[in-house]
Amino acid sequence: MTHSGWFTQDDCDLGDFVALVERTTDRADYPNAESVEGNALVYGPGLTDQVADPTVRRAVQSELARALLDGPGVVVFKGAMTSATVDAATRAFNSLLAAQAEQDGVVGDHFAKPGANGRIWSALDKLAAEDPGVFVDYYANDVIALVSEAWLGPNYQVTSQVNVVYPGGTAQVPHRDYHLGFMDLPQTQAYPAQTHVLSPLLTLQGAVAHVDMPLESGPTMLLPYSQLYPQGYVAWHLPEFQEYFAAHYVQLPLEKGDAVFFNPALFHGAGTNATPNVARMANLLQVSSAFGRPMETIDTTAITKLIYPALRDRASALGARGVANAIAAAAEGYAFPTNLDLDQPVGSMAPESQAALVARALEEDWDHERLGDALDEHWVRRRSPLG
Repeated sequence: MTHSGWFTQDDCDLGDFVALVERTTDRADYPNAESVEGNALVYGPGLTDQVADPTVRRAVQSELARALLDGPGVVVFKGAMTSATVDAATRAFNSLLAAQAEQDGVVGDHFAKPGANGRIWSALDKLAAEDPGVFVDYYANDVIALVSEAWLGPNYQVTSQVNVVYPGGTAQVPHRDYHLGFMDLPQTQAYPAQTHVLSPLLTLQGAVAHVDMPLESGPTMLLPYSQLYPQGYVAWHLPEFQEYFAAHYVQLPLEKGDAVFFNPALFHGAGTNATPNVARMANLLQVSSAFGRPMETIDTTAITKLIYPALRDRASALGARGVANAIAAAAEGYAFPTNLDLDQPVGSMAPESQAALVARALEEDWDHERLGDALDEHWVRRRSPLG
């Protein structure tokens, strides 16, 4: 089905949504899966041995892509990583968390209260700096490559954020994920319908369990098949859809070393940790398509500094639309990628973009020097922790 125009709240019908998600996964449709649990497909630890054969690998990848696109939208890999590899990375992550705690900073979160969880932003970079050997052992894993290639093709880019939900940590609101899932409702509705169809094809969400995660520890709440609903990036914001999710989500207990991957359009959220003693640690993987990048390198900071005096002088004559158009061409309008340690989404799902900063500078009538300083600070906040 093709979609054009713009999705609004009025386009969201819970009955249509229910008709899509209330179905049963037939394991016979996925011959390489070991079982079906909670409507999700579960693949056994022997899968990586099977896919050593290139022909088998392509067949399995086709099956995984079909499962993520038109099937339940979620796949689980049992024993994806060895305990030794996971434990070594956990030690490195705990060292990073301890160093972070000494700084006494509040760590922001996209869908939870800031400071409620343990978070390591830019964990990919930080693990490489903390223990390069562990990094190599961890990301040499073929399950990550197998499913990433299946969904995104070659030349993908991995990013990683470690999340620790402590005992008593409460559940996230159900949501979809990056890109459109990291926007508020007005922003989401500003993107045309075809972009809603495209967004989930640009990224893949995953998580590696770093501890055993029984149900009471609150592993990720999932609603299989919810990625099929075209209006879902709007719908997850609405109370009736959140209530349906709360009544129908599934959770899968995971063992240390298991990995789960899902379509970013799947309705999901971290669960409540009702245990007295399990700090539920997962390495959250977000894998991005190679196609989500521009062809040329553009220094938007330098361009914005150069044009700001003229833009400020001409603002009245250009009008609001003309000013917005000029900012869009000169400044970076998207908040990501960024360094979430320094440029945190406190109080929102995304930090301020460069374009939003320039618009605010015009509104508050900043001079050129003040904007230049703010742009430099903004650039520093967005740099990788490796410099």
